Amino acid sequence: MGGAGPLVAVVDYGLGNLYSIARACGQAGLQANITGDATDLDKADMVLLPGVGAFADAMSALKERGLADALREGAAKGKPMVGICLGLQLMMSVSHEFGTHEGLGLIEGSVERLPENEPDALHGGRRSLKVPQVGWRPIEEPEPGRWDGTPLSGAIPGIYQYFVHSYYVKPSDPSVVGAISHFGGTSFCAAVAKDNIFACQFHPERSGSDGLAIYNNIAKWLSEGGFPQ
Repeated sequence: MGGAGPLVAVVDYGLGNLYSIARACGQAGLQANITGDATDLDKADMVLLPGVGAFADAMSALKERGLADALREGAAKGKPMVGICLGLQLMMSVSHEFGTHEGLGLIEGSVERLPENEPDALHGGRRSLKVPQVGWRPIEEPEPGRWDGTPLSGAIPGIYQYFVHSYYVKPSDPSVVGAISHFGGTSFCAAVAKDNIFACQFHPERSGSDGLAIYNNIAKWLSEGGFPQ
Protein backbone atom coordinates (compact mmCIF):
# COMPACT_ATOMS: atom_id res chain seq x y z
CA MET A 1 0.00 0.00 0.00
CA GLY A 2 1.42 3.41 -0.92
CA GLY A 3 4.04 4.78 -3.25
CA ALA A 4 7.24 3.40 -4.68
CA GLY A 5 9.49 4.79 -1.97
CA PRO A 6 11.14 3.06 1.00
CA LEU A 7 9.42 -0.04 2.38
CA VAL A 8 7.87 0.25 5.85
CA ALA A 9 6.82 -2.83 7.79
CA VAL A 10 3.74 -1.83 9.80
CA VAL A 11 3.64 -4.40 12.59
CA ASP A 12 0.32 -6.23 12.87
CA TYR A 13 -0.10 -7.99 16.19
CA GLY A 14 -3.86 -7.56 16.51
CA LEU A 15 -3.91 -4.19 18.31
CA GLY A 16 -3.58 -1.08 16.16
CA ASN A 17 -5.10 1.43 13.77
CA LEU A 18 -3.15 -0.12 10.92
CA TYR A 19 -4.94 1.21 7.87
CA SER A 20 -4.93 4.87 8.86
CA ILE A 21 -1.19 4.55 9.41
CA ALA A 22 -0.74 2.79 6.07
CA ARG A 23 -2.68 5.58 4.33
CA ALA A 24 -0.46 8.23 5.95
CA CYS A 25 2.62 6.30 4.80
CA GLY A 26 1.22 6.18 1.29
CA GLN A 27 0.54 9.91 1.26
CA ALA A 28 4.20 10.46 2.15
CA GLY A 29 5.33 8.20 -0.70
CA LEU A 30 6.22 5.23 1.48
CA GLN A 31 5.34 1.61 0.73
CA ALA A 32 3.46 0.22 3.72
CA ASN A 33 3.45 -3.52 4.27
CA ILE A 34 1.04 -4.47 7.07
CA THR A 35 2.52 -7.68 8.40
CA GLY A 36 2.61 -10.04 11.34
CA ASP A 37 5.52 -12.01 9.87
CA ALA A 38 8.78 -11.45 11.74
CA THR A 39 10.85 -12.08 8.60
CA ASP A 40 9.23 -9.08 6.90
CA LEU A 41 10.68 -6.76 9.53
CA ASP A 42 14.22 -7.61 8.47
CA LYS A 43 13.42 -6.99 4.79
CA ALA A 44 11.91 -3.53 5.35
CA ASP A 45 13.75 -0.20 5.29
CA MET A 46 11.92 0.83 8.46
CA VAL A 47 9.70 -0.80 11.06
CA LEU A 48 6.65 1.04 12.41
CA LEU A 49 5.13 -0.27 15.65
CA PRO A 50 1.59 1.08 16.19
CA GLY A 51 -0.90 0.10 18.84
CA VAL A 52 -3.91 0.86 20.98
CA GLY A 53 -5.12 -1.11 24.00
CA ALA A 54 -3.51 -2.85 26.95
CA PHE A 55 0.26 -3.14 27.34
CA ALA A 56 0.30 -6.71 28.71
CA ASP A 57 -1.94 -8.03 25.92
CA ALA A 58 0.23 -6.34 23.30
CA MET A 59 3.48 -7.77 24.68
CA SER A 60 1.94 -11.25 24.81
CA ALA A 61 0.84 -10.95 21.19
CA LEU A 62 4.29 -9.75 20.08
CA LYS A 63 5.99 -12.65 21.86
CA GLU A 64 3.57 -15.26 20.54
CA ARG A 65 4.20 -14.14 16.94
CA GLY A 66 7.99 -13.96 17.34
CA LEU A 67 7.82 -10.22 16.78
CA ALA A 68 9.30 -9.10 20.11
CA ASP A 69 12.69 -10.66 19.38
CA ALA A 70 12.57 -9.42 15.76
CA LEU A 71 11.95 -5.87 16.96
CA ARG A 72 14.83 -6.04 19.43
CA GLU A 73 17.17 -7.48 16.80
CA GLY A 74 16.21 -4.84 14.25
CA ALA A 75 16.77 -2.01 16.71
CA ALA A 76 20.15 -3.45 17.72
CA LYS A 77 21.20 -3.55 14.04
CA GLY A 78 20.33 0.13 13.63
CA LYS A 79 17.21 -0.31 11.53
CA PRO A 80 15.03 2.83 11.68
CA MET A 81 12.17 2.20 14.10
CA VAL A 82 9.06 4.31 14.72
CA GLY A 83 6.51 3.77 17.48
CA ILE A 84 3.08 5.36 17.82
CA CYS A 85 0.94 5.55 20.98
CA LEU A 86 1.06 2.09 22.58
CA GLY A 87 3.95 1.39 20.22
CA LEU A 88 6.00 4.00 22.09
CA GLN A 89 5.06 2.48 25.44
CA LEU A 90 6.01 -1.02 24.29
CA MET A 91 9.51 0.23 23.51
CA MET A 92 10.13 1.00 27.19
CA SER A 93 11.73 -1.45 29.61
CA VAL A 94 8.76 -1.79 31.99
CA SER A 95 5.10 -0.81 32.30
CA HIS A 96 3.05 -0.34 35.45
CA GLU A 97 -0.29 -0.69 33.69
CA PHE A 98 -2.40 -3.14 35.75
CA GLY A 99 0.66 -4.68 37.37
CA THR A 100 4.31 -4.75 36.31
CA HIS A 101 5.14 -5.98 32.82
CA GLU A 102 8.38 -6.26 30.86
CA GLY A 103 8.59 -4.20 27.65
CA LEU A 104 10.85 -4.46 24.65
CA GLY A 105 13.61 -2.54 26.41
CA LEU A 106 14.59 -0.42 23.41
CA ILE A 107 14.39 2.70 25.60
CA GLU A 108 15.25 2.50 29.29
CA GLY A 109 12.36 3.76 31.40
CA SER A 110 8.83 3.07 32.57
CA VAL A 111 5.19 3.51 31.60
CA GLU A 112 3.08 5.29 34.22
CA ARG A 113 -0.59 6.23 34.59
CA LEU A 114 -1.67 9.81 34.08
CA PRO A 115 -2.71 11.43 37.39
CA GLU A 116 -6.44 11.37 38.11
CA ASN A 117 -6.30 14.43 40.35
CA GLU A 118 -3.98 17.26 41.33
CA PRO A 119 -3.83 20.14 43.84
CA ASP A 120 -6.37 22.90 43.19
CA ALA A 121 -4.44 26.11 43.86
CA LEU A 122 -7.51 28.30 43.31
CA HIS A 123 -10.06 26.55 45.53
CA GLY A 124 -7.88 24.41 47.77
CA GLY A 125 -8.02 20.65 48.08
CA ARG A 126 -7.70 18.61 44.92
CA ARG A 127 -9.41 18.69 41.55
CA SER A 128 -10.23 15.70 39.36
CA LEU A 129 -8.66 15.14 35.96
CA LYS A 130 -10.34 13.19 33.17
CA VAL A 131 -8.43 10.04 32.24
CA PRO A 132 -7.99 8.96 29.48
CA GLN A 133 -6.81 12.13 27.81
CA VAL A 134 -8.54 12.34 24.44
CA GLY A 135 -8.12 15.22 22.03
CA TRP A 136 -5.76 17.81 20.66
CA ARG A 137 -2.83 19.01 22.78
CA PRO A 138 0.18 21.18 21.91
CA ILE A 139 3.66 19.68 21.91
CA GLU A 140 6.86 21.55 22.71
CA GLU A 141 10.61 21.13 22.39
CA PRO A 142 12.33 20.12 25.66
CA GLU A 143 14.99 22.67 24.70
CA PRO A 144 15.59 24.84 21.63
CA GLY A 145 16.87 22.88 18.65
CA ARG A 146 15.85 19.48 20.01
CA TRP A 147 13.70 18.78 16.94
CA ASP A 148 16.58 19.33 14.52
CA GLY A 149 17.53 16.02 12.95
CA THR A 150 14.34 14.25 14.09
CA PRO A 151 11.01 13.60 12.32
CA LEU A 152 9.76 16.78 14.02
CA SER A 153 12.30 18.89 12.15
CA GLY A 154 10.74 22.07 10.77
CA ALA A 155 7.72 21.94 13.08
CA ILE A 156 6.79 25.03 15.07
CA PRO A 157 6.77 24.44 18.84
CA GLY A 158 3.22 24.55 20.09
CA ILE A 159 1.72 22.60 17.18
CA TYR A 160 -1.29 20.52 18.15
CA GLN A 161 -1.29 16.74 17.84
CA TYR A 162 -4.04 14.23 18.61
CA PHE A 163 -3.74 12.14 21.79
CA VAL A 164 -5.70 9.17 23.12
CA HIS A 165 -4.02 7.70 26.21
CA SER A 166 -4.24 6.89 29.91
CA TYR A 167 -0.52 6.19 30.36
CA TYR A 168 2.70 8.00 29.47
CA VAL A 169 6.39 7.13 29.33
CA LYS A 170 9.14 8.24 31.71
CA PRO A 171 12.56 7.68 30.08
CA SER A 172 15.42 7.15 32.51
CA ASP A 173 17.67 9.35 30.38
CA PRO A 174 16.16 12.85 29.94
CA SER A 175 18.28 13.39 26.82
CA VAL A 176 16.11 10.98 24.79
CA VAL A 177 12.94 13.03 25.39
CA GLY A 178 12.04 14.38 21.96
CA ALA A 179 8.91 16.36 22.79
CA ILE A 180 6.84 17.26 25.81
CA SER A 181 3.18 18.02 26.41
CA HIS A 182 0.99 18.66 29.45
CA PHE A 183 -1.89 16.98 31.23
CA GLY A 184 -3.30 19.32 33.84
CA GLY A 185 -0.23 20.51 35.69
CA THR A 186 1.86 17.48 34.71
CA SER A 187 4.51 17.78 32.03
CA PHE A 188 5.02 14.46 30.27
CA CYS A 189 7.15 12.95 27.52
CA ALA A 190 5.20 13.12 24.26
CA ALA A 191 7.96 11.67 22.05
CA VAL A 192 11.38 10.06 22.25
CA ALA A 193 14.22 10.34 19.77
CA LYS A 194 17.35 8.23 20.17
CA ASP A 195 19.69 7.14 17.38
CA ASN A 196 17.59 5.02 15.00
CA ILE A 197 14.41 5.23 17.13
CA PHE A 198 11.65 7.82 17.05
CA ALA A 199 8.36 7.23 18.84
CA CYS A 200 5.46 9.44 19.89
CA GLN A 201 2.52 9.21 22.26
CA PHE A 202 0.28 11.16 19.89
CA HIS A 203 -1.16 9.99 16.57
CA PRO A 204 0.44 11.89 13.67
CA GLU A 205 -1.76 9.97 11.21
CA ARG A 206 -4.76 11.64 12.87
CA SER A 207 -3.18 15.09 13.25
CA GLY A 208 -3.78 16.75 9.90
CA SER A 209 -1.04 18.42 7.89
CA ASP A 210 1.31 18.80 10.88
CA GLY A 211 1.08 15.06 11.47
CA LEU A 212 1.61 14.24 7.80
CA ALA A 213 4.74 16.44 7.86
CA ILE A 214 6.23 13.92 10.30
CA TYR A 215 5.66 11.13 7.80
CA ASN A 216 7.12 13.29 5.03
CA ASN A 217 10.28 13.86 7.09
CA ILE A 218 10.57 10.12 7.71
CA ALA A 219 10.18 9.40 3.99
CA LYS A 220 12.79 12.01 3.09
CA TRP A 221 15.38 10.68 5.50
CA LEU A 222 14.79 7.05 4.55
CA SER A 223 15.24 7.96 0.89
CA GLU A 224 18.57 9.54 1.87
CA GLY A 225 19.79 6.40 3.59
CA GLY A 226 18.24 6.29 7.05
CA PHE A 227 17.61 8.39 10.12
CA PRO A 228 20.24 11.04 10.86
CA GLN A 229 22.49 9.98 13.73
